[in-house]
Parts: sequence; structure tokens; C-alpha cells
Amino acid sequence: MEDARKPISLKELAHLLGLSPATVSRIVNGRGADYRIAEETQKRVLHAAAAHNYTANSVARSLREKRTYTVGVIIPEISEGYSTSVLSGIEDELIQDGYFYSVVSHRHRVNLLENYLRMFLARCVEGIIAVDTPFEQNLPVPVVAVSGHARREGVVNIRLNHLKAAELALSHLKQLGHKRLAFIKGQPFSSDTTHRWRAIVETAKALGLEIDSRLIVQLRSPEAGPGPGHEATVQLLKTGRRFTAVFAFNDISAIGAIVALREAGLRVPKDVSVLGFDDVLAASTNNPPLTTIQQPLHGMGQAAATTLLRMIRDELQRPWPSAITVQPNLVVRQSTGPAAARPEIALDS
Repeated sequence: MEDARKPISLKELAHLLGLSPATVSRIVNGRGADYRIAEETQKRVLHAAAAHNYTANSVARSLREKRTYTVGVIIPEISEGYSTSVLSGIEDELIQDGYFYSVVSHRHRVNLLENYLRMFLARCVEGIIAVDTPFEQNLPVPVVAVSGHARREGVVNIRLNHLKAAELALSHLKQLGHKRLAFIKGQPFSSDTTHRWRAIVETAKALGLEIDSRLIVQLRSPEAGPGPGHEATVQLLKTGRRFTAVFAFNDISAIGAIVALREAGLRVPKDVSVLGFDDVLAASTNNPPLTTIQQPLHGMGQAAATTLLRMIRDELQRPWPSAITVQPNLVVRQSTGPAAARPEIALDS
């Protein structure tokens, strides 16, 4: 006679109950309420799990199903702001689905990136999430790229609608009377730099805003803090060209820009308005609070993790989409205001 207490697998338990493995996993891991699963269904699953000796033991589960339930996450660096917010969303989804994850930072070094990919594959990860990391490799596991733009088989990109973002930002500045705009572009190694700038150029033309090539600077340093934005703004000031607003690649560089403007004796926003990008935590607590284009960073992390798990479980319809686009919002705070009639900046030479 078969032992009624023989452990049952998650897949077997789900089949017995007529539910999806994802639903059963969420319930036995204590996250049924988070997904608004009916209380009666939760009770039914937990009762069946006890009756059939199922436990959400990840080690035992891995051995039974010959799977690792592990995901690799690659980011440029571990720092406050963009990466941290995205990671928070990734973590929320993976933990509640019973997955482990390992995080590595490649510091924009190609050799480190290649080594980490080999390391992840050697440890049998079931998928990889790459955050703001240009992805050119073909891998034998599913990949989701946050702020990714590569068109490769097996890779789904979670990306922002950059054209909409540019329209929100430049329309806001135009409505405030700004015509002399300065721009701080992202570092060459950032996944979004080229696409965001292309959207800005296209939108400026549509709005009738002239872009002065002498008022375009680019972040160079891989430093994660406000230093590169400060340095870029000093470059802008040294040109002697008048400008009434600065549109920065991200919030951290915008904060650096504000510091440089103040050091030059300029007031934000009375003399020069500053607009950032991302809406990281520091944006709302900065002095002045930063007007910014909000990327749903936490949501992008959640979408990346959810998408990857669906790819791993073969729940995402094939062929997989090359991209999932998310929408930005304009968050208006105190760092932007009406254009000064005659900003206290050196006159054109």
C-alpha cells in the first residue's frame, strides 16, 4: 500500500487542486493575501498541503524537481538611487515566489560582466535580470533587461517610453517660458543615453525649441554620486552661454548641477531651473525639491522579475516580446519656475 505521507511536489499538489503552481506557491509561502487569493482557496491549499506532506522547503524542492530556483541579477554598481529602487522591486517578486537571487555589480568592466555571466551559468541559475547593462550575449537561459534595448532571442527588455518622457519634460519647460536650455547627457556606457537623447532631439524639434550644441555636455565619470553632474555644470558655465534651465540625465546629476549653480552665485529656480530624471528618494528631499521625470523604478523591477519567472515557467506566450514599455510621469516640485527675463549668467560672446 502506498504511503499516504510520502512528500508531494508543488506541481503535483497544484494538479491535484486544479490550480496553477504559481498560485499554490504563493499560498504556501504565506503570500496569498498579497495576491488577493480567496481565503477559502488558501484554506483548501493549506489543508491539502498538510494532508499530502508538502512543505515549501526550497532545498528539498530543488532536489525533487532538479531545479535551483535561483536567479542572477547584474547591476552596474550598488548605490543609492536607480539601481536600489529597481532591486527593491525585483526582490519583492522573487521572494514571494520562493526564489533566491544573487546580485553582482560589474562597475562597467567588460571582463567582470563576462566572468559573472559564466559564474551564474556554472551555478545553474534559471534566468538572469540585467539592470542598465548593455546586453550583447546569447545565453542558454531567459534574460530580462531593465532599461535594455538589445533585440536578441531569449531577451525581453523592460524600457521606458522615452519619447513621452521628453515630451513631458520639454513641454513643462516651454510652458514656463524657457527657450535657452542646457542639457546633461548620460554616460556613453549607460543603456538609456542614446535613446533618451534621440527622444529629446525629436521632441525639441516638434516643440520649436532650439538646441544649442554648445550647451550640451555629457557625464563621463562612472562615479555614482552628484560629482559628475557638478563637473558637467561647471563645463556649461565656462562656455559663457546664457541658459535658463538645465535638463539632467538623472536626479543625482541634477543635484550635482544645483550645487555647481549655487557655487556660481545662481539661484534655483529663480535664475536657473533644474529638471532631473528618475524620481529617486533624494529628489523629494533635496533643497529645493527636484522637479523630475518619474520612472516607475520599483515597478520596473517587479515587472522584470514577474516576466522572468513567467519565461522560466513557460507561462509567457511565445514568441516572447522583445520589449515591455512602461510610462513616465512628470513630478513638479520647486526646482523649476518661470524663466528669468535676464538670468545672471555670462552673456553670449
